[in-house]
Amino acid sequence: MVTVSPSWTYTLHLPRDPRAPGIARGALRLILAAHELPELTPTAELVAAELLANAHCHTKGPYALRLRSAEPGRLRVAVWDMDPHVPPGFSHAPAPPPPPDAEHGRGLPLVRACADRWGASEFHEFGKLLWAECGAGVVAW
Repeated sequence: MVTVSPSWTYTLHLPRDPRAPGIARGALRLILAAHELPELTPTAELVAAELLANAHCHTKGPYALRLRSAEPGRLRVAVWDMDPHVPPGFSHAPAPPPPPDAEHGRGLPLVRACADRWGASEFHEFGKLLWAECGAGVVAW
């Protein structure tokens, strides 16, 4: 008998707290383990870490991690924040590489490189949602 995995979505609302990104990554690991998707954990955690760090460091206010699986073996990792501007590293236009001694500017291109698909939704006064999708065949390293 063939079983069909139902789609699922989890949203974790995070306060403006330096511990929030780590708590969100821990929740992501637990959720993927519960849904028996351990092969997605390294890539999903890397993507989430970069998107969460971007929201925490470059925006003011709360943010949220959203995990969604609409088909077996695939995951969409998304982070919403209150800043409506999509960062240059996540637009579809190529962003110039950061200078070699820059401390920032590599995270979002890394997300783009690790994901099968990625994108952004702008909600103007309600912020934006950056997302990346990965499947069982995508590996973070």
